[in-house]
Amino acid sequence: MKRAFHALPLMALAFATPALAQSLDVASPDGHNRIRLSVDAQGQPLWSAERDGQQVIEASPLGLTLAEGPLATGLTVTGSEATAGEDRYAIIAGKAASAADRYRALSIQLVEKDGARRALTVELRAYNDGVAFRTILPVQPQIVAPIIREERSEFRVAPGSHCWGFNIGSFGKSHEGEYEPVDPAKARPHNLFDLPMLCESNGKALAITEAGLADYAGLALTGRGDGGPGFAAKLSPALDDPRIAVRGKVGSPLASPWRLIMLGDKAGDLIPSTLVTSLAEPSRVAQTDWIKPGLSAWDWWNGPSLKSVAKAGTNTETAKAFIDFAAANGLPYSLIDEGWYQGAGGAGEVRPGADMMHWNPAIDLPALIDYGAKKHVRLWLWFNWRALDANMEAALAQYAAMGIAGIKVDFMDRDDQAMVDWYHRLLEAAARHHLMVDLHGAYVPRGLTRAYPNFLTQEGVMGAEYNKWSRRVTADHNVMLAYTRGLLGPMDYTPGGFNNVAPADFVPRNDRPFVQTTRAHGLALYVAYESPFASLADSPDAYAESPQGLDFIRGVPTIWDETRFLGGQVGDYVAIARRKGKRWYVGVLNNHEARSISLPLDLLGAAFHMTLWRDGATPRETVKEARAVHGALALDLAGSGGAAMILEP
Repeated sequence: MKRAFHALPLMALAFATPALAQSLDVASPDGHNRIRLSVDAQGQPLWSAERDGQQVIEASPLGLTLAEGPLATGLTVTGSEATAGEDRYAIIAGKAASAADRYRALSIQLVEKDGARRALTVELRAYNDGVAFRTILPVQPQIVAPIIREERSEFRVAPGSHCWGFNIGSFGKSHEGEYEPVDPAKARPHNLFDLPMLCESNGKALAITEAGLADYAGLALTGRGDGGPGFAAKLSPALDDPRIAVRGKVGSPLASPWRLIMLGDKAGDLIPSTLVTSLAEPSRVAQTDWIKPGLSAWDWWNGPSLKSVAKAGTNTETAKAFIDFAAANGLPYSLIDEGWYQGAGGAGEVRPGADMMHWNPAIDLPALIDYGAKKHVRLWLWFNWRALDANMEAALAQYAAMGIAGIKVDFMDRDDQAMVDWYHRLLEAAARHHLMVDLHGAYVPRGLTRAYPNFLTQEGVMGAEYNKWSRRVTADHNVMLAYTRGLLGPMDYTPGGFNNVAPADFVPRNDRPFVQTTRAHGLALYVAYESPFASLADSPDAYAESPQGLDFIRGVPTIWDETRFLGGQVGDYVAIARRKGKRWYVGVLNNHEARSISLPLDLLGAAFHMTLWRDGATPRETVKEARAVHGALALDLAGSGGAAMILEP
C-alpha cells in the first residue's frame, strides 16, 4: 500500500508573552469543526470542541500523571506551529476503497513554569468529520524513561447531551455488551465505559473514541471525579503492576493515541467516516495482492449440525461437508473452529500438553486442505492466543506452508499495553507468512487494519453467538451497533442464522440456534455491518431447508468502494448504503416496533433497477421483488424486521 501525505506549515509562532499564548484553536478545512486549547490561571491545559459554532465539548482538562507526579498544572505555552495536510491512502479491505482526509493541525509546546520545568506537547487536528488531540512527552533530561500512571483528559459534553455507551464494568473483559442510554450527568468513577461513547448535543452528533493505539494502553471512559457531567479517560492497567498504565522507552518520545471526536449533524453522518484509520499508522505491508477478503462457511455456531454426517463434530467428514457447502455457494473459505489441534477443547483455557503443531487424529488436515483446493475453497483455523503465543513463528510458518489462508485467534480479552503490543507482533508475523487474521475475543478497533491490511476483522462486539445461551441479541441491539461499535471498524458479528423466530418464540439453544429477527433483517446485516471476512454461521441443512435470501448473501461483497448513510434515528432504525463498482447495496435494520419509512434513493442516483428482499408474513419468509425505482422508496418494516436491496443503474 502506498501512502501520500502532505503536511504544509502555515506559520510558526513564538510568543513573546504568556498572555498571547493562552488560547489557540484550529478549524477544519470546511470551517464547520473547531478544536481549541487554552491554559487557565492555574496553568491547567483545557481543550474544547465545537461544530458550526455550537459547543459540543466544553472546556475540559488534559494532562498526565507520571511516576514523578502530575504533569497537568503550572504549565505555560512557549510556542506553536500550524500545519495543514491531506492523508490520502488506499483502503485494502474496508468501508471505502480509499480515503483522502484533509485536516488542519496545531502543535503546541507547553513547559512547567516552576520546578523541574518538564515539557509537554499537545497536537490538535481538525477534519471535516471530526477533531482529535494527543499528548506527547518529548525526550528531556527530566524524564529518562517515562511511566504514565494515569491520563487526566476529560470529555465534558455540553449540558443536555443524550449519550449511549457500553458499561463494560471492569478491565480484562471480552468487550461484548449492549450500548444503552447513558446520562452524562450521572456517570461516576465506578463506571467503566468501552468505546465509542455516542452523544447528541446541541443539535449535533459526536462519538468519543481513540485511534492509532500502539505502544500504549487502551482507553476507556469513566465518570468525572467531581461528579460533573461528562467523562474522564481511564487507561487499562498493566497486569504486573496496576499502578502503571504505560511504560515508555529510554531516549524516545512517548505519544498517546489520538483522542478522536467524530462529528456530524446527526448520528448517521458518522457512519461513513474513515477517521479511525486515517489517524492510525500507515500500512506496514508492502505487497497486498495476496489479501483476499470474502465469505466463509463455519462449523461452530450451528453445533456443528449436519444430517449427512453420522457424528458431526471436529472431524474430517464434517469439515468436508462444510467445504462442499462453501464450494456449492461460491464461498472462498471454510473456517474450522476450536478443537482441531491436539489437546484443544478448553476454549479460553489451554489444556496441559495441548499441541497446536499437530492436529487431532479425528481430522486429517492435509487431506482437507487438498480437498478444499480442488473445490477452490481455502481453510481458516482457530487458535487460542496463549497456545499460539507459545510457538507463534513455527506455527504460522507451518500452516502457511501447508496452504492455510487465515487464522482466527481468540480469548485475548484485554487491552493493556502488553496485549496491544502482542496484537502488533502477531499481525506483523502473520503478514510475513501471508496469513489473514480474524481476532476474536478482541478489543474494539483503533484503526490497526490500516497498518496491517491482512487484519480483516475482529470481535469486540456482542454478536450472534449469544443466541446460543441468551436472549440479549435483539433487533434493538443490532440497530444500536450500527450507530456505535460499527463506527470504529470491522466487526465479527457472525451473521447468517436462518432459524428466524419472533422474539416471543425465541429460546436460547446451542445447536441450530434461533435468531429473534426476521430473515430480511438478517440479510441486511451483511451490508449494515462492515466485515471483510464474514461468515454464513448456520448449518448447510438450515440453508437447504429454508433458502429464502441465500441468493442475496451469495452475491454480497465484503469490501466496499463507498459508504453512505441513507436514514434512521438512533435506536429506532438505520439504513446504510454501500457501493461496489456501479452497484449499490442497501441494508435496513429496524428495532422491535413496526414502522413505515421513506428511503431517499435519489441520493444515490437518478434511477435504478432494484432487487428487494423485504419482510414476509412470518419471520422466516422474505418477499423478493424486482422493479425500476427512482426517487424515494416507501418501505414497511416489521417489528424486528428489515430489508436488503441491490440497486443497479
